[in-house]
Amino acid sequence: MPKTVDVLVVGAGYTGLSAAITTARGGRSTLVLDAEDPGYGCSSRNGGQISTSVKPSLARLTARFGAERARGIRAEGANALKWVGDFITGEGLDCDFRRVGRFHAAHTPQHYETLARDAEVLRREEGIESFAVPRHEQRSQLGTDAYFGGVVFSAHCSVHPGKFHPELLRLALGAGVQVVGQCRVTRIARTASGFRVETAKGAVEARDVIVATNGYTTGLTPWLQRRVIPIGSYIIATEELPEATIDTLFPGDRIASDTCKVVYYYRASPDRKRVLFGGRVSASETTPLAGAARLRQDMCRIFPELEGVGLSHAWSGTVAYSFDELAHTGVHDGVHYAMGYCGSGVSMAPYLGMRAGQKVLGLREGVTAFDGLPFPTRPLYQGKPWFLPAAVAWYRWKDQRQFRKAIRMS
Repeated sequence: MPKTVDVLVVGAGYTGLSAAITTARGGRSTLVLDAEDPGYGCSSRNGGQISTSVKPSLARLTARFGAERARGIRAEGANALKWVGDFITGEGLDCDFRRVGRFHAAHTPQHYETLARDAEVLRREEGIESFAVPRHEQRSQLGTDAYFGGVVFSAHCSVHPGKFHPELLRLALGAGVQVVGQCRVTRIARTASGFRVETAKGAVEARDVIVATNGYTTGLTPWLQRRVIPIGSYIIATEELPEATIDTLFPGDRIASDTCKVVYYYRASPDRKRVLFGGRVSASETTPLAGAARLRQDMCRIFPELEGVGLSHAWSGTVAYSFDELAHTGVHDGVHYAMGYCGSGVSMAPYLGMRAGQKVLGLREGVTAFDGLPFPTRPLYQGKPWFLPAAVAWYRWKDQRQFRKAIRMS
């Protein structure tokens, strides 16, 4: 491990590797450190779904920041989606990238009406390609009767996360980045010339530091830790299924999600041999094995054809939410950061990592609409989401109540 570098990146996930590729290709000696093996976290253990990433609506953002800033923030979601597709294809990354579209399903008729109205607004005001699918046409998009229609977002994409991360790592190493795993950073201190970074394998002097820890942010950076909410997301994979079953459940190979507050997301595996089904399984964190039974129950509610089908894999990763449901990037005490992707980091994380790298290089194009936004926290919050179990339990009860009522009335 070097004693001195131009740029030191903390975190070897999508954000960190993308930032490192950018700085290394810009001529800066770059070192990436990770407390675990590179890719240990959610960067290799996610659902592989790529969306436009920005959760708050244009109307909500306009009320908070004004019309011009709101449009800029919303546009960054579309920018990230386009950038990651162009990056994957331009770099020739072997990661099963496909532009398949998303079916966002409504768990009640009222949610369908809202989705359909919102889709029209998105087309008219933001140019986001989408179309509503009523319940009687639902099986053309998703093989289930458990929902009440939905909206297809045609530009959304899928990727194999277990391949995407190794390909980013390959690019980083090829650019001359040094990547060191099992090397926890224990302290970041300002110096006259930059930073002294203390690690489990010795100290490193760096001109610039980028923190790219997202859901794994710790007390190493307490200001950031107070501003992100770590949330475990859990995924199961079925055993291999007949081709006809996959064709029935996912006729257009769409990725899928729904309008529940405790959201489910699912898809056919890239080889179309299994169903991958993910979501939040309990009010408090648990193990992937313990969560598998709950996920399987919900999967079979949506797809009764899968009753009796075995599971082959179960895993989890930790995402990071922010209190304002926005990603954040900037500089605090001289340290660059990008994080808080709110479960939509497959495109936003490498995109904002790239932008953070451009900022370090002093490039004007590194500026984003997220720069300078307030990064809120809450009184008494120190990074341990004590409020999460109660919130998840409440929203899960509300989702189930709404769904049962909708079924009774249908």
